[in-house]
Amino acid sequence: MHQTNAMNKTVACLICLIISLPSFAQDETSDSSKNLSEVIVKAFEQNRELKETPAAINFIAKPQLERYNNTNILPALNSTPGVRMEERSPGSYRMNIRGSTLRSPFGVRNVKIYFDQIPFTDAGGNTYLNQLSYYNFNSIEVIKGPGGSLYGAGTGGVILIHSQPEIWKKGFDVTALGGSYGLMNANVQARIGNEKFQNSLNFSHQTSDGYRHHTNMRRDIGTWQTKIACGQKEELKFSILYGDMYYETPGALTKAEWNANPRAARPKAGAFPSADSAKAAIFQKTFLGGVTNHYKFSDHFDNTTSVYGAFSEVKNPTFRNYEKREEPQWGARTVFKWNKQVDQSLFQVIFGGEVQSGNFNTKTYTNVYGKPGLLQTNDDIRPSIYSIFAQADAHLPKDWNITIGLSTNQSSIKINRISVANFTPVERKFKNELAPRFAVSKKVIENLWLYASASKGFSPPSVAEVLPSTTVISTDLQPEHGTSYETGIKSTWLKQRLYVEVNAFYYRLENAIVQRKDASNADYFTNAGSTKQRGIESQAKYRFFEQSSSFITTAGIWISHTWNRFNYDEFKQSTTDYSGKQLPSVPPHTVATGLDIVTKQGLYSNLTYFYGDRIPLNDANTEFASSYNLLSERLGWKKSLSGKTLLDIFVGGENLFDVTYSLGNDINAAGGRYYNAAPGINFFGGVSLHFN
Repeated sequence: MHQTNAMNKTVACLICLIISLPSFAQDETSDSSKNLSEVIVKAFEQNRELKETPAAINFIAKPQLERYNNTNILPALNSTPGVRMEERSPGSYRMNIRGSTLRSPFGVRNVKIYFDQIPFTDAGGNTYLNQLSYYNFNSIEVIKGPGGSLYGAGTGGVILIHSQPEIWKKGFDVTALGGSYGLMNANVQARIGNEKFQNSLNFSHQTSDGYRHHTNMRRDIGTWQTKIACGQKEELKFSILYGDMYYETPGALTKAEWNANPRAARPKAGAFPSADSAKAAIFQKTFLGGVTNHYKFSDHFDNTTSVYGAFSEVKNPTFRNYEKREEPQWGARTVFKWNKQVDQSLFQVIFGGEVQSGNFNTKTYTNVYGKPGLLQTNDDIRPSIYSIFAQADAHLPKDWNITIGLSTNQSSIKINRISVANFTPVERKFKNELAPRFAVSKKVIENLWLYASASKGFSPPSVAEVLPSTTVISTDLQPEHGTSYETGIKSTWLKQRLYVEVNAFYYRLENAIVQRKDASNADYFTNAGSTKQRGIESQAKYRFFEQSSSFITTAGIWISHTWNRFNYDEFKQSTTDYSGKQLPSVPPHTVATGLDIVTKQGLYSNLTYFYGDRIPLNDANTEFASSYNLLSERLGWKKSLSGKTLLDIFVGGENLFDVTYSLGNDINAAGGRYYNAAPGINFFGGVSLHFN
């Protein structure tokens, strides 16, 4: 019955979208924007138009980010094919690209993330993505499939974050908004200097009471970025980021608790306290400082080098214990580029390396009503990783593009439990692993590109997997090895007004690292044999028209679809055989579609629909989270107050069907504690002032 109702809602929503076509529209935003095919992406250091790049890349620009409530990048990422971002409670993010969140009971792991060319993923394999505010994202590139040939160890994809626009303009932006469940957000950005000395300062403050009980959140993020032109050949960039965040963790519910009250926090269960009495929460501070130097040796040869240092402090009272982590680290990345035009061919060679090292300390105490009690363990942790890479690109006559890349990677982790007398430090080194990639693309006919690629990835266990919340040191974990094959088309039609992209992939993962929970619901990890992951990802964008003199100046529609068939190939745990079972946390289908308009008077509308298929919650596939349909709308009015000042007033609503669903499930949870309710129907409104 539930599936029938969900399908009825899906059909009804699509009919509404079709009926709305004559009266609603927009290009990508309330301002003009490029067709997606014309976008220049920086992935794999190729700096090519998206349609010519022989890789599956999702590009999320400012207009896609601004379709929602200006507080979260999650809905924009989830509207692109092959990406699933989850939020178990406000501020608690998980991320996967063409894969499962089996390795991420919380946090972002096995996805390599760069923030303005600086590695944002730490030396231990974790990424504090929640230490960036919505306003730290100007555009995002998501590289799907193993990117180890150029971005180091990893099987889960790569995300490149660009915080600044391509064209810098002096000025300031101010935004303030409020919404349901106590949501408040304010942001101030100032851009001062000149073309040779550019400064961007940004401060963001956000608070929320949360939809569920015990989900208060506060986040303050400040950044300062400087670009200095040092003559004709050299450019320096300095980046400083400081984040201070607090959010309560309500804990997952059983099916019975979910049915009784999905907004409740986890109650007391046996010897374990409730979320309230444990005062379960995350207190998190992060500092990042980095410098990037770009130097042109000649018109054909240049280098970009980034060096950074970072420090994170995390305090985490939980149902089981109280954890304190201090994580200082440093790292560097250097990329050399050489290019040469020979007749009608263009050749480019890229080579360089990346190194990261950390000096972490983790203390675990008993939790005494949100305060640290008796010390249980005290661990010094020394993770390190390095990568050396090279890549050759050739743009040949008759529109052939060929890319060959290779990297070698090595990582190690050393743990000394100093709370145990005469403890012999445990050290694990993961040997050199080669990560090759081969890709080719060809313009088959005018405006139609065909590409294919094969790549291999290597992903060692992260610090959080070797030393999980059970505090048992898991040095027997083996690295994952993945091999991916994919092919696809990218095309533009109707005078660049229609863009279509479709790709199919087959991914084989060996020694897949998956999460388990013990009887106390503490996380631990094991290798799960092999998996087969197959999928088809598609997206299309169509601009109806663009006429500055008519009432509706621009009109557009877009849609994306993801089909996944992810299964265990061979996986036995003790006497239980999960071979052939569907991987938990992966929906077989997702659909996102939107309809946008801008009028001559400055009114605009962004209508978005999302469908998520049901999801298996455990390896045995005996429990499933139900499918859901989401509808959101943003209405606004943009008015130019002068030649340099733009006013944007907006209101909107999300989950307008008021669906009860779980956006971040706890997979393989002990006692069936799978469910974390996402917000019901909610509304927001705000105002932005932009001065250039």
